Amino acid sequence: MKQSEHHKQAVQTTGHAWDGDIQEYNNPLPRWWVWTFFGTVVFAVVYWLIYPAWPVGKSYTKGLFNTITFQTRDGQEVTTHWNTRSRFIADMQRGEAAVKQREYLEKIGQSSYQDIVNDPDKMGFVLSMSKVLFADNCAACHGAGAQGKIGLFPNLVDDDWLWGGTFEDIHQTIANGRLGFMPPFRDTFSAEDLRALAAFVLSLSGITDGHDAARVARGREIFTGEEGGCYYCHGKDARGMKSQGSANLTDKIWTVADVPGAPTYEAKLQAVEEVIQNGINRRMPAWKGRLSEEQIKLLTVYIHQLGGGQ
Repeated sequence: MKQSEHHKQAVQTTGHAWDGDIQEYNNPLPRWWVWTFFGTVVFAVVYWLIYPAWPVGKSYTKGLFNTITFQTRDGQEVTTHWNTRSRFIADMQRGEAAVKQREYLEKIGQSSYQDIVNDPDKMGFVLSMSKVLFADNCAACHGAGAQGKIGLFPNLVDDDWLWGGTFEDIHQTIANGRLGFMPPFRDTFSAEDLRALAAFVLSLSGITDGHDAARVARGREIFTGEEGGCYYCHGKDARGMKSQGSANLTDKIWTVADVPGAPTYEAKLQAVEEVIQNGINRRMPAWKGRLSEEQIKLLTVYIHQLGGGQ
């Protein structure tokens, strides 16, 4: 009896032996492990049938019973097989976060600018979403910090507004774009008159170290007279005109000529001369049609807050 029980408890081997006494046991796998393995096989087969899986020539199997429906930008409804891109688009349109976002956008669209600024909850949403909008659509030119680049793109964080800094002005700028234009004067003035005009422009910002008083006086004569006619756009007081988007030449803010970066008075003169010689021709595109009215409104509030709007 004891011998029989001992025989039953003995572990079976595969019959393989090494070095005479090393044997390979034949222990069965745990039942739970075997069923788990079979389950993974069944799962794999089902997955292959339902989702895109196997390459076939230049295409692949699209799967069964897994269509996703979403809307394109022009409002057309599209139904396609499951894939991560279509799933993402559908989630962006019908997901819980997307629904909440649309609700907030509707609130923003129905609110006045003053109501938005006075409501901390709305302002929180505006600042959160606008940062992404700005990064996606505006930062390529104005920079991630909205500080622009002298000579190319305006700085949006100062308080200098060429086209006006009210909510309405900024909305108009974003929606319809702007054309900053000043004609070139390379063939209009002599080298001496050009230098005189540049010296006068520098003096308007208080940059007088090393200047020639007679030259500055000559520059004022050109600026305010019919010979140059600069006052037509910049005004008699040289403070610019909002209707023209012409710069205020008295505020020590330079958007085109890199006067702050010029190390000497002579270099500053040359920087201003180059602008007068070559003129200005820079265009900001219109975003109406590219962005929704609500998105333009969000960006308007965001930029207004960045630059201490008027």
